[in-house]
Formats: sequence, structure tokens, C-alpha cells
Amino acid sequence: MTGERLDGRFARLWAASTLSALGSGMATVAAPLYVAARTDDPLVVSVAAGVAWLPWLLFALPGGVLADRVDRRRLMVVIDVVRVLALAVLAGAMLTGRAGVPLLYVVLFLVNSGEIVFRAASQAMLPAVVPRARLERANGWLGGGTTLANGMLAGPLGGFLFVVAESIPFAVNAGTYALSTVLVALVAGSYRGVADADRPVTRSMRAEIVEGFRFLAGQRLLRTMAVLIGLLNLTLTAAMAVLVLLATDRLGLDSVGYGLLFTCMSVGGLLGATVGDRLVARVGATWTVRVGLLVEAGLHLALAASTSAWLIGVALFAFGVHGALWGIVFSSLRQRLTPSALQGRVSATTLFVAAGGNCAGALLGGVVAGAFGLTAPYWVGFVVAVVVSAATWRVFDRATVAAAYADPPARQPVMS
Repeated sequence: MTGERLDGRFARLWAASTLSALGSGMATVAAPLYVAARTDDPLVVSVAAGVAWLPWLLFALPGGVLADRVDRRRLMVVIDVVRVLALAVLAGAMLTGRAGVPLLYVVLFLVNSGEIVFRAASQAMLPAVVPRARLERANGWLGGGTTLANGMLAGPLGGFLFVVAESIPFAVNAGTYALSTVLVALVAGSYRGVADADRPVTRSMRAEIVEGFRFLAGQRLLRTMAVLIGLLNLTLTAAMAVLVLLATDRLGLDSVGYGLLFTCMSVGGLLGATVGDRLVARVGATWTVRVGLLVEAGLHLALAASTSAWLIGVALFAFGVHGALWGIVFSSLRQRLTPSALQGRVSATTLFVAAGGNCAGALLGGVVAGAFGLTAPYWVGFVVAVVVSAATWRVFDRATVAAAYADPPARQPVMS
């Protein structure tokens, strides 16, 4: 690694991302509590989760095109302003007793739609903000901030504030987005993707989406990682969808013990994000990916076969470390291998594939467990992890990964 450092521009991006994650996490906790306080209909309550995931499938790909067409920093500022206004309206309506579940759903849909485009623009902007040699560290810091704020602090804080007043978590979320707006606006420079002079200036959105898909499909490392994440998200979300039943029926845990399982995973994720760039530099991206596949298989095996809460906790901690390391490696490889003009679309395409796995997995878990027993989703996850490990083991050989790290980016974004 070189001696180049992460400067104030990255610090502002990190602070904006972490604050947004904290506010979003509190709203995510408060939303189902608000709905559950007004109805005991499981369908109505579950719609809140559907409203959160649906925008990822509808707007991820168009959002990537938008992130490649305009200045990414300005796009992020506009999105944050819209989200501040939407949440302020919701919090005000709650405070005056005029809010209802339909208004909550509309605001959640709008906020999550913005999150997709915001994230694609942020990931596309990062290679222009940090030195190439520091992408792993930057992605680790971003992941660690999100894990700490969203995974560890937002849950208990959001629940506590909701008890004080239903509107507070949503008002705080509006405040975090407002601070994010200011911080992103203070990042100096212009962050528009560099267009290829050989391409027509005006093209259809469909053509640009296809171009992003084609680039991703043509990059063996990125294509394989995207497919892996889509498949493994499917089995992981299926497993997590019925984890509460496993925790109570097989592990004998109460609600506190169930929550601690997620704490184990979050602590592992925070550790992985903190030391990730140094660990990847020491063991190499090749073995980071390969060992991660084995950890994924081990988690499903432990969930399927063990009745020890301690062992499950350790397995979830290890999975948290693995998830953080994979996030660092995949994000950094994608940012290294993708030209500036395609960063938004390639990022959005991978988000789309990952979200598809999550959506399908949420349905698959309950269906498989209901048909074949509570541990069936975990055995399916174990088999899938073993198969994909064997099928992709050679893809991540040292020579291929080293070439990805050595090749300079095709173009650099315009800076001012």
C-alpha cells in the first residue's frame, strides 16, 4: 500500500453515510412498530417490508443510469433534500395526529427509492474521492460506519425514541438526512462520469442499462461475484426469515437472546470492517473470497445441525466478519475494473441482483420450512454454498485477482 491518505472529502462522505445509516435504521425499526400499534393483521404489517424492498427492483437499474448521466454529488444532495421533506411531512403528520399507515407506506417507498439512487451515486463517486490504493480502506470505513450506526445503535435507540413519541425516530431521520445533505455538498469537485467520445451523446435509458449489464457480464471476476452474492443472499435471507422460530424452538432463546444473535453478527461485521483492508492486504483477495465461501457454508451447517446457542453465536460472528470482508473486496474490485462512465450502472446492476436474491429468499424461507421442516432452509443453504464454492474456486486465482489490482482504471473522472 502507498502512503496516500484519505482526506477531508472522504471524511465528509463517511460522516454523511454513517449519519444516514443511523437515521434510516431508526426509521426501519419504528415503521413496523407504528403499523403494529394500529393493526394486528400480519399482511398489513408485512407490507412495510415489501414497501422497503420493492423500490430496489423497480429503480435500481434506472438509478444507475441517472448516476452516470449527471454530477453524482449534486444528485446525492437533491435526493437527500427530497427525503428530508418527505420525512418532515410524515413526522409532522404524526405529531398532529393526522398520519396513517398509507402515508407511512408512501414515505417509506419514496425514501427507499431515493436510497437506491443515492447508494449507486455514492459508490460510483468514491474512486474519484480516494486514492486507488486506498479503496479497500475507504470501503472498510464506510461498511464499518454503517454496521455501527445501523446494525448496533439504531435498533435500541429507535425503539426507545418510539416509546417517547412515535414521531421522533422519523424526525431524527429527517435530521440525519439534512446533515448528510450539508456534508455531501461540502465535498469539493465535479463528479460527472467521463463519457466515451465514440458513443452517441443521447441514448435511451434501456440502451444504457443494457450497456451496464454487458460490461458486468463481460468481466469474469465481477460477473462471478455478482452471481454469488445473488445466490447466497437468496439462501441467507431464506435462513434469516425463519431464524426467530429456530431461536425459540430449537435454541430455547427468549426475545433478548434472539436479538443477541444479530448483535454477534454486527460485532463481527464491525471487526471485519475495521481491520479488513489490512487483512485483505496480508492474505490476499483470493483467499478472502475463498475462505468466505467456506464460512458461508459453515454458518448454514451450524444453523441446520446445532442446538447450541453459543455455537450459533460464534458462527454468526464469523459470518459478520466474512460479510464485511466480502463487501470490501467486491466493492473495491468493481471500482477498480469499471470505467468512470459506467460506475453508476455497474454498481446499480449489482445492487439489483443482490436485492433480487433478498426478495426471493424472503419468500423461499417460509415456503421451504413449511413444506420440509424448520431446518430445511439451512440444509438448502449449506448445499448451495458448497456447490458454488466448488464451482467458483478457480475463478479467484491469484493471477487473475492480481491483474485486477494492477490494471489502472481506463479513465479518470473529471475533477475541478
